[in-house]
Formats: sequence, structure tokens, C-alpha cells
Amino acid sequence: MSTNTGTMELAYFVGRSEILSWINSTLQLSLAKVEEACSGAVQCQLMDAAHPGIVPMHKVNFDAKNEYEMIQNYKVLQDVFNKLKITKHVEVSKLVKGRALDNLEFMQWMKWYCDSVNGGVIHSYNPLERRETSKGAKEVSKKSAPSQSSTRSSTAAPKSQTSHTARRNDVNIANQLVKASRSSSGGPAYDEQITELKLSVDSLEKERDFYFAKLRDIEILCQCPEIENLPVVEAIKRILYSTDDSASAVAEAQAMISQHQDQATMLSPISEMPDDGPKPDYQKRKEITNLDVEAAATTTLSPRQRIFNASDVHLSGSPLVTY
Repeated sequence: MSTNTGTMELAYFVGRSEILSWINSTLQLSLAKVEEACSGAVQCQLMDAAHPGIVPMHKVNFDAKNEYEMIQNYKVLQDVFNKLKITKHVEVSKLVKGRALDNLEFMQWMKWYCDSVNGGVIHSYNPLERRETSKGAKEVSKKSAPSQSSTRSSTAAPKSQTSHTARRNDVNIANQLVKASRSSSGGPAYDEQITELKLSVDSLEKERDFYFAKLRDIEILCQCPEIENLPVVEAIKRILYSTDDSASAVAEAQAMISQHQDQATMLSPISEMPDDGPKPDYQKRKEITNLDVEAAATTTLSPRQRIFNASDVHLSGSPLVTY
């Protein structure tokens, strides 16, 4: 059973709040962030909920805090994938780091898979009872117990607005499409309107997928070890991983770059004066004095000494001289 989905699939556009609500309601947990599931224990129990009894829950550690403990959970998950002949590649080295985007993408895939099994409907599954044999399950159940009542009361609350304009347009167009289909059972005018709305939806989906792929490529490039610590790359990550729609992320990124430039300017060495510039007056006077001394020493020599010195200059080392 091949369950690979590319980054273009609609499964990867499920919001963070929807993922958290699905996990907490299915497993009766109280996760506040998606990266809290980086240990792999939550993924194991989600597979157990989709295929009851297939996961050896006594091997799952909900109290895993170190990477080697988390890796053991992912080994259990990989064994389940092998039993079900699921060819999904699990990037354990990235997930155990607790990065929000990596864990969100994997949870989006998990939701897509669980929804594809029996339509996502889970019958007679008791997550608390199944977790009893797992290590650290009691602490997890105690933390989730106070929030269960508030979770049940908030299930009917409306979902938070998405930050992507394309998704808002998709929802609006889909609503118009439903209204148009319900308002009449047929007719050429309504058929033409429905066709036009479908084309608009297809165009928006292509545009959304295109820009998402670009952002994904930028993120992969920023994770290269050669450049991931550069100030510009850190500023780009600040914008990519921002969770709000305000302009504060852009301002913070610009401040990071400006701060690095100021530090580089303060630490730059003082430039030295070039040697070919105009010389001071005292250096000129010193050179003139040296020339005068040499000229006076030459004139005080006797004629014999000057002849002797001249012979040394012209004959010393000459290949024509024989002794």
C-alpha cells in the first residue's frame, strides 16, 4: 500500500489549529503545540487508533525526552508501517529536533492517512485504556484530564481565520458554488456559473501550490549547513516561521541584518596611511642632511683612496681579471 503524497497535495494545507484539535479529540490529550508530538508517541497511538491493536503500546514511551528515547518510538512506528506496507519515509533526524514545520508536515500526513482509513471515523476506541501500558502514560493522562471539559465545550467554536488570501478565496468560491447548485436543479445560466466558479477554484489552487513550493524550496536552501548560520539566512527564517500576519517579522528581520552590519563596522581594523603620500618636513630635512654628509665624506678622501675605491668597484668580481 503506497501512501506517498507530494508537497502539492491538499493534505499539507491543513491548519495548525485543526491538527491540534484533531489530535487532542482523538487521543484525549491537551497538546498546545504541534512540536510537542516530536517524541513519536502520539504518532504511534494515532496509528493504533486507525488500526486498533496493531501497535504494541507497551513499547511506546510518552515520557521520552532524549533523542535516543524518541528514536525507539519511531522504530515502533516504522515497524507498524512495514506491517501495513506503508512506504512513507519518516525523517526521524528532523522530527526529534522539535522543529515546528517538520512536525506539522508529518502530522498533516498522519491526518490525511487516518482520514483515508474508514473515512476517518474511529469506533469504540478508548485512548486512555490503550495508553495504560505505555511508559509515562499516567502523567500524560493527568495533564490532559483538566482540559477535557474545556475541550468538549470548545468543539463548536469557529476555526481561526487563515492567513492565506488564497484559502479565503477558495472558501468563498466554494460557498458560492454550493449556493448556486442548491438554488436550482438545472438551467444553462447556472451551469455556466458553476463552470466559471470551478475554473476559478482550479486557478487559485494552482497559484497556491506554486507559491507554497517556492517557500518550501527557500526553506530547504536555508537549511544547508554552509549558509544556515548567515545573518541573512537567519532573517529569512524569521519571516518564514512567523506565526502572525503582522509586519513585525519583517521589521525584526531587518533589525537583525542592521545589527550585524553595525557589529561588523565596529570590529573592522583601522586603515593604515599609504606610504606613497606626501612626507612630513622633518623627513625631508633628514634626507637632505644625509646627502650632504655623504658628499662631504667623498670630497675629504685623498686621490689615492678614490682611485683605490674606483678600482675595487670596476675590477672586483669581473670575469676578465686574472690573478
